[in-house]
Amino acid sequence: MSAQNQAVNRKTVKDIMRAKGRTPLVCLTAYDAPTASMLDPHCDILLVGDSVGMVVHGLESTVGVTLDMMILHGQAVMRGSRQAMVVVDMPFGSYETNADQAFLNAARLMKETGCQAIKIESGTYAAGQIAHLVARGIPVMGHVGLRPQAVHVDGGFRAKGRSCAERDMVLAEAIAAEKAGAFALVIEGVADDLAEEISAQVACPTIGIGASVQCDGQILVTPDMLGYFDWTPKFVRRYGDLRGQITAAVQAYAEDVRARRFPGPDETYRLVKAAPDSP
Repeated sequence: MSAQNQAVNRKTVKDIMRAKGRTPLVCLTAYDAPTASMLDPHCDILLVGDSVGMVVHGLESTVGVTLDMMILHGQAVMRGSRQAMVVVDMPFGSYETNADQAFLNAARLMKETGCQAIKIESGTYAAGQIAHLVARGIPVMGHVGLRPQAVHVDGGFRAKGRSCAERDMVLAEAIAAEKAGAFALVIEGVADDLAEEISAQVACPTIGIGASVQCDGQILVTPDMLGYFDWTPKFVRRYGDLRGQITAAVQAYAEDVRARRFPGPDETYRLVKAAPDSP
């Protein structure tokens, strides 16, 4: 049965919230329909992350990602999935100015993709936006710790919570996001004890990336996990070597084309001769 013909029975916000303290949530990023269809049976959440700007479009950071890009990729992931909750990132500049800006852009994103929730990076400004969105029917996932959209302020992709002041700020942002109504929190790039403390203090599930195994779930950028790139962050475990496999496959194809071994008889069409007329 094709993915288009399978019944849709997605995980809901309530399903995700009930996972707090239970079997860890399995989350991965997805950016296209074929990948989403492969990940979907195994995941609770598929995040259409603004990481798409770096791992698909070749940008140096996520700052250049646009709302139109997120909508395009969100539509593809929705078409390729059936049971995982699909959450789409709000890109840089689409929600920070004020709550009305956040709502209008989040509403457009949800209407045009059909996703179940959006995610915003939860700086000190975020609690007001989260409360505004949730009150108007938009489920929000927060994101604290290392925030990729703040790369220029931070001077790079730096782990967070290494000083007492920074630790207190990350904890306060997490608590504020949860109290404002976030149904889940991504915790990225923090010391394991800080991630564990956040997980203990907030009522919503926490999803770690470069954080503690004590989080209520884990997420990785799928191309990192599958081995697309020569370098991956410290917190990534490679579960595949697709870069090596793809390179070997393309090399074999190129050799066959240059040696005229491809296409061969099995890949070539031939004229079917009509049977002679009977006498």
